[in-house]
Amino acid sequence: MAEILSAIPTSGGPYFWAYMLAPQGEGPFYAWITGWFNLIGQIAVTTGIDFGLANLISTTATVSNGYHGTPAKTLGILALILVSHVAVNLFSVRRLRYMIYTSIILNTIGVTCIMVSVLAKAKTHQSMDFTFGKFFDGTGVDSDHGWSARASPAYVAACGVLMSQYTILGYDASAHLCEETRKAVRDAPLGLLSAIAASAAIGFFVIISLLFSIQDFDAVRQDPLPVLRILSDACGKGGGLVLMVVIMLCVWHCGLFSLVRNLCRQTASADQFSQTSNSRMMFAFARDGGIPHRLHIIDTRFKSPIRTVIFGATCSFLLALPALGSQVAFSGTTSIATIGLYISYGIPIAMTLAYPCNFRRGPFKLGRASKLIAVVACLWISFLTIVFCLPTINPVTSQTLNYTPVALGIVGFGAFGSWYLWARHWFTGRCRNHCRICIRQLDFLGEEMVDRSYTTDSKERLNERHRLKSTNSNGKSTKK
Repeated sequence: MAEILSAIPTSGGPYFWAYMLAPQGEGPFYAWITGWFNLIGQIAVTTGIDFGLANLISTTATVSNGYHGTPAKTLGILALILVSHVAVNLFSVRRLRYMIYTSIILNTIGVTCIMVSVLAKAKTHQSMDFTFGKFFDGTGVDSDHGWSARASPAYVAACGVLMSQYTILGYDASAHLCEETRKAVRDAPLGLLSAIAASAAIGFFVIISLLFSIQDFDAVRQDPLPVLRILSDACGKGGGLVLMVVIMLCVWHCGLFSLVRNLCRQTASADQFSQTSNSRMMFAFARDGGIPHRLHIIDTRFKSPIRTVIFGATCSFLLALPALGSQVAFSGTTSIATIGLYISYGIPIAMTLAYPCNFRRGPFKLGRASKLIAVVACLWISFLTIVFCLPTINPVTSQTLNYTPVALGIVGFGAFGSWYLWARHWFTGRCRNHCRICIRQLDFLGEEMVDRSYTTDSKERLNERHRLKSTNSNGKSTKK
């Protein structure tokens, strides 16, 4: 993805990559399918974050003061969280950048304090063999054997990959921000790779610090909120609750800016959202007709896209409704988010293999390893798509069934069906505004950007490039 980003740095991200890499006349089709999988994945990410926070609040209240939580109450907490996010987006748009700074502090200093505190206050520490060698199967319900007995430990390990893949997600963020990035063809790919490396390193140390600090493994695994039990055993009940509140605040900010990324629009009054990423994809997709144009209307009073904010929050809430009758709703939501986004990543990667003549690399190149890495990436995405549709809880009942295949089937049927029924008649996949900016960024690459798609509008974009160069030249002459 970093190599593709260096070649095609646009805020549209994967869906526009697919458009540019597709063979002649097929760009709009691939852009439509990729864009919709990317869009549903982003909505599911917001649902997963806020639904996870609702579960944290409910379970923490249950453990600390005897609160009796139910799926309906958890959904009510989710609704309140989404309402708070909507309110911040509607009434505090101009001050949202300060909340971004707060989020950065919480997710750096706060997480560091958690790691240091739990390691320093723990009375004893687990051994290396326990931390790196112990295997526990928690997929069984009501004393039933887990999938390690019914299938194999490898199946349990494969199911466990979901949370790590869900956590380290959003590789396209650098793409959605590249139009506000100088020298994007070089810096955006490096930003993509460095973000993954930093997230993996910090996440690894957080998990290791918690595992080393476990005092009673049996008590931790039987606790409804194992992390709180680890924190409480190490820092006391009060200290554990304080650290859990820090975690909740981090998750709340994460959900807030997930909604912002999904919903805020690229307007003159919202330049402070340059740190956000998914907003650029949705803005570009709405501009190109992938989603209704009415959804990106900016309210003149609040300087915010009220319709889109409410629409996105509503979709996130509706996606969590299966939690009323399913014990694995959170796992299903995270599966939808992970699979939807990874499919949107895999389509342009696969197209670099299928149509190599359409892929002209930018300054960031992988050399001979490019094709091998692309093949491995496609195989890994295929593996994830299959595994995340499988059941994660044993025995499989109506409440433990993984509804991810049903949801993805609906998304796929809607995307393909809508394309063949009506979208193919009007959706062009064009992105003229992107091309204007990219032409300025890639001027030293000659006419590579405008010739890359091999579609019927390439000549139009070439003329646009010459017109822009002529306009810039006239402007400089006037100043002189």
